[in-house]
Formats: sequence, C-alpha cells, structure tokens
Amino acid sequence: MGHSVSGILDKMTRTISFLACAAIAFAQSTYKKPPEAIRKVLNAPATPAPNVNPTRTHLVLLEPDRYPPVSELAEPMLRLAGRRINPRNNGPRGEVSYGKAEMIDLTTLRRTPLAIPAGARVGAPQWSADGKMAALLAYYPDRVDVLMLTATTGSLRVLPGLHANAAFGDPIEWMPDSKRLLVRTVVPARGPAPQEPPTAIGPDVQESFGRAAPAPTYQDLLKSEFDEKLFDYYCTSQIVIVDVLSGQRSEAGKPGIFSSATPSPDGKYLLTQRVHRPYSWVLPSQRFPLDIEIWQTGGALVKQIAAQPLADRIPIDGVRTGPRNVGWAPEQPAAIVWWEAMDGGNPKEKVPHRDRLMRAVAPFDQPREFTKLEERIQGFPLWTSDGRMWANEYERRSRRLRTFLVGKEGGLTLVESRNQQDRYRDIGAPVSTPGDSGRRIVTVDNGSILLTGTGATPAGDRPFLDRMDLATKQKKRLFTSAEDVYETVVAALTPDGSKLLTRRESPSEPPNYHLIDNGKRTALTTFTDPAPELRRVTKKLVTYNRPDGVALRFTLYLPPDYKEGTRLPTVMWAYPRDYSDADTAGQMTGSPNRFTTVSGISHLFFLLQGYAILDDATLPVVGDLESFNNSYIEQIVAGAKAAIEKAVELGVTDPRRVGVGGHSYGAFMTANLLAHSDLFAAGIARSGAYNRTLTPFGFQTERRTLWEAPDTYLRMSPFLNANKINEPILLIHGAADNNTGTFPIQSERMYTAIRGNGGTVRFVLLPYESHGYSGRESVEHTLAEMVEWFDKHVKNR
Repeated sequence: MGHSVSGILDKMTRTISFLACAAIAFAQSTYKKPPEAIRKVLNAPATPAPNVNPTRTHLVLLEPDRYPPVSELAEPMLRLAGRRINPRNNGPRGEVSYGKAEMIDLTTLRRTPLAIPAGARVGAPQWSADGKMAALLAYYPDRVDVLMLTATTGSLRVLPGLHANAAFGDPIEWMPDSKRLLVRTVVPARGPAPQEPPTAIGPDVQESFGRAAPAPTYQDLLKSEFDEKLFDYYCTSQIVIVDVLSGQRSEAGKPGIFSSATPSPDGKYLLTQRVHRPYSWVLPSQRFPLDIEIWQTGGALVKQIAAQPLADRIPIDGVRTGPRNVGWAPEQPAAIVWWEAMDGGNPKEKVPHRDRLMRAVAPFDQPREFTKLEERIQGFPLWTSDGRMWANEYERRSRRLRTFLVGKEGGLTLVESRNQQDRYRDIGAPVSTPGDSGRRIVTVDNGSILLTGTGATPAGDRPFLDRMDLATKQKKRLFTSAEDVYETVVAALTPDGSKLLTRRESPSEPPNYHLIDNGKRTALTTFTDPAPELRRVTKKLVTYNRPDGVALRFTLYLPPDYKEGTRLPTVMWAYPRDYSDADTAGQMTGSPNRFTTVSGISHLFFLLQGYAILDDATLPVVGDLESFNNSYIEQIVAGAKAAIEKAVELGVTDPRRVGVGGHSYGAFMTANLLAHSDLFAAGIARSGAYNRTLTPFGFQTERRTLWEAPDTYLRMSPFLNANKINEPILLIHGAADNNTGTFPIQSERMYTAIRGNGGTVRFVLLPYESHGYSGRESVEHTLAEMVEWFDKHVKNR
C-alpha cells in the first residue's frame, strides 16, 4: 500500500471541498412517457403467482398489483429503525399485495374467483395446518383487516373488529388446532399518535465508549427521541387469540413490540420475542435488545430463555451471542431449540466448533446441548416429519457448504459437501409444507424425501424433482424439465411425488400451470401471450473465454425481425459477482427455454427500439476472499472487452455503438468501466454507490474495512476517478432508497464530481422511489430517460 490512511483521507477532504464549490443545476421536470411500443408491452398482464394449501387440495392464483400511481407512493411514510410504516393503516409501506385471485380445486378442477372486498388489496393466504381455511391480510387505506378464506367454498369473510398491526412483521399465526388464530393487533384505545415538538428541546447526542462497533451503512434509522416515540406507538401490538368460527377472542399478555409470537405444537405455550429499549440510532431494529420468553397462552410467564442486550458490537460477518433462531421442535408437544455461537460470534476466532444446537423440553429449565457444527449454521433448518433436522453449515473463506441430517439424538450424517457456488453439484432443497408448529415440515415417505432444484447444466437449467432415500442417500429422478421447455415443480401433491403441480413455459409458450398425475398431464391454466410482438425477438446463450481462460457467457437478444448480418447498436447489461475459482465462475446459469417477458424498468425494452442486448454478461471477479477485489478493475474490464469482441465476432454488434448499464452494484460496475476503459459509447447507472469511503465497513462480499484495505477502496471508487469518465453517463436514483449503502447522496455527489471535471452527465432523482422503482409514472419516466440517453449517445452517436 503506497499511501498512509491519514494522507488518503486528507486528499479526499480537499477533493470533496473543491467539488462542493461547483454549482449544481437542478430542474423540476414533468414525467415523461416512453415510446408507444414500450408502453404497450409494459401494460401486459403478469402471470399469477401460485399458493397451494398444506394438504395439496387447493391452489390459489394471485394477480399482483403492479405500477401503483406515484400519488400512492407520496402518501405519508415513517422510516423507523430500518422499517417503513404506513401511519394511516399501521401496516408496512410497499407490501406485496394482490388485487385479484382465483382458487382451483385440484381434485375437481372447479374454479372460484375470490371476492376481494372493495377498496382492499390482500396478501398471500396463510393456511391452517389442516388446509381447510386460510387467513389473508386485507390492506385498506386506514386499517389492516384479517380475512378468512374457506377452501371448500372459496368464500371470504372478515374477522370483525380485529385490526392487525402489520408494522413490525407478519402479525398472524395459526394455532395447532386449525380453529384459532393468533393475531398481533393494534393496541385498543392507544390514543393519538405522538406529535413532534414545534421546536427542538436540545441537540441529538450519540456517544461511544471506546469499544469497536463496526456496522454497515444502514438506512431508515431512528434519528431522535421523537422517532423513538413513533416507533413505540406504531410497532407496539397486543397478542389476541381468536376462534375463527365463533369469533370468541382473548388477549395474551401485555402489549409489546413483538418480532414473533408462535404457539407450541400442543397449543399450551407461546414463544415470544419482544424488542425493547434502549434503542440505537445507528442500527436497525433487528439489533435492538430482545427478550425471548415462553408464556402460557393466557400470557403468564413460564420461562425467560434469553435477555439479549443491544447487539452493537457484533464483528463483521459475525452473529449475536446467546440463543438465536429460537423455535419449536415440531416432533414434541412442547420443546424449543436454538443455535448458539461457540466462537463469541466472531468468525475470525479459531475454534473446533462454531455453532451448537440447544434443546429444552417443558418446563424449559434444563436446556442441553443437542449437537455441534464445525462452521456457522446457514439459514433456518428444516424439520422432517419423523423428528430429524436438515441443516446447512457454511464456511465463508472456502465457500464450503455442507448439508447434514441431524438425527433424533443429535448425530450428524453428511448429505452434501460442495462449493456454495457450484451449481452443477447442487442436489436441490427438500420439499416442505407448512406444519402446525409454525415451522415448515419435510415429509418422510417410506424412508425417503423429495428434493427439487434448478438442475444447472452446461446447456442451461433443467429443473428436477428427485426422491432420496435417507438411509442410503441414493436418489431417483422423478421429473426433469424437457430439453426444449422450462418447467419447474411448484408443489408435490403426493408424498411420493407421483402427482405434481408444475409451471411450464418455452420460448413460444407463455407460462401456464399443469397437473401431472402419474405421467398424465392436465393444463390448469391457458394464459395467452400477453405481448406477441416479443415473439419476434430471438435469443440464445453465448459462451466465450476471457484472455486468462475464465469461461464467460451472455444471453444474446436480437430485436424483432432482425436481419442476419446487420450490425446493431448494443446494450451490455451486467452485475459483477465474485468467485473463489474459475470453474464455478464459468458455470452456466439460466435457460434459453424461458418465455421472454419484459416488465418494470427492464433494459430488455431496448429490444423494441432496435438494439441488440448482451444480457447478464458475466463479469466474474475471481480470487481469494481476502483479496479478490484487489484486481476488480482489471477483471471487469477484461470481461467486458471479451463480451464486446464476441458480439462483434457474431456479426451483430457495431463496436462503436455499445452502451453499458446496470442497477445497484451493476451501476457501480458501469461507472468503473467508463472510468477505466474506452470500450463503451455511454452508460446508464441506476441506484448505485460510487464512493466506497461512505461504506467503510465492507460492501457486497468485501469484508475488509477501509482502514485495512485503503488502496482497494479508493481505487474501486469511481467517485475518486470521476475525472477519467469521458463518456456520457445517465445517473438515476430513487429519492427514498433504503438499500444498505446506496444512499441517494451517492448519485448526487457522483453527478457533482463528473460535472465538476467537465464530463457529460445527467442525474434523475425519482420522488418517493426506493432502491427499485415501482410507481407507474416513475417506471415510464425511467424507461423514457434510458431510451433517450442511448438513442442520443449510442444509437445515433
């Protein structure tokens, strides 16, 4: 490293001070619309999403709400402790919801449209364990109701007088008897919301006491004592247990800020996790103090499992000490399990075992160690119906992923060991269904379970369903997508996998849902092509090599009615990823047999304007996890150059008219490619982070800090290389971006830096939008800006 940290930071300060003196020209603009051909495809309907009940007798198809008006995004929003809250209905802001739904009886194939109440949008059904009823959240402008869906009739009815508090996670859980529902409700008679003082009563003060506390650059954090009061008001809920048939209800315990509340398999206890003060102004609510307790269903305390303090000292890539991932063991009436770090939560500590599984049976006062893992548990383990556990552990440095079957007495049986990024050796994931203990359950049928996966191959993905014998680990292939289509298993409708629900598509066949019963196929839906003009688009997977031999690929899209041999203006759209070795970096992803659909702010809309597209061009950054970014610039430039050369070799690309674009980390890539190469005529960078000194405790998979690797941070920051960007660049950002690290100021300062150095740059700040853009006017405007920019600086260069 050639510079001291103090010298580097002093240079940065002088640079930023100079740039701050430059005038920034902002102008209020009205929303634009893209060309008619794009608007027509943009408005095409989406394929409904499937939702199958646990007993596999009914399917609900949900049509998503897309492109809400910007006026809806402009409604009040609270940004508190990493959460976004709608203060009018006490629900989440930006929830996934559906405006239309239909239920299909998978035995009789009878179809029933669901009568969603006027003025409401609903969430996905959450089914009772017996599959007879489902609860749905109904989002209204002023409240969140709970609707009940009856499977046999398809009727919807509201649970009267019950207003869910959806501001702090999913507020509903079924009780094990499938007759009662646990709901976290808005506290009755809580009074009016706190009012902000007309003037400040003093400064906001933060203080640290000499202990290291690295943290990512979180957004939407608490900023004042008033924010803390708002957080308390909107996130506090009352647990209510209601009989869904009679309407009889009872309160459980006192109100609190509950991140979860789940019943035991026997229905006698509740496992609650409750957040409380003191809060942090630099960390989200997941790090706040947490009490983990077992109650009787009436609310009386049985046992406190843990009183977790504020988690403000977790090492980078570390975990909390003490109990975490606490949940009920489904094979016993009332037993809880949790994982505990054995390395102090610090992945840099050298220990023989990093995590252990603990278990406590009612009355929960004698927890015992059940098993240990050499590395960190990854994700939430799955339980099997015969009381075993499917658990993954992950070692970051080697990227080794190991899957174990944990026996009833804690013994470990290795099922799989591979590089996490090795898609060709992925055996798939167990097929699971919702159980009556709040956990998903993997059904064991005659000693075997079902596994489903993407089926990655050098020719593309071929999804599959396998049956694996748990004793011998031998697998039998039950289903594989045919070579000329792309078909995935949505659900196994029988434990042996003889009856399946699938989603099938091909380049010429739109996605539809099918029943396969012992080989006999029945089409459940007959959705037609929503955008026929896209069928004149051609695409194919293209492979080639980087000069150092690393295998690369892109999907080549050619516009409608392309004439062979014509060289076109071309868009390369990419998102760099890091790999530990060249073999996994070169593996094929995706499938050439997907049905081409285009929606939202997709770059594929350029096809309708006569561009060729090099989609998802792979730009792998290969190397050891502690140093791979040291050669980030060289590797992405080499990958981009190889992609363009291949497209030129194919005779489809005019090398003088190539634009580059990306979103988020792809935007960061775009700015770096323009700063460190002359391969492109122009660029589009959306929602990016360009100054890595503003993310000093790591970004993406980089885990070194700015002070440990200053040269890498500074060299990778296109902001500090803005004077080298001599091609036009369009910067787009959501004004309410909530993604870690990509504050809107990143694009604001990048615009200032390029402008101050005489570059050609345009900056579009979209009101009310987050990291991705959803409002109709915002989507249309983004597409219009992208087309105009590349038409001017690439196509008509």
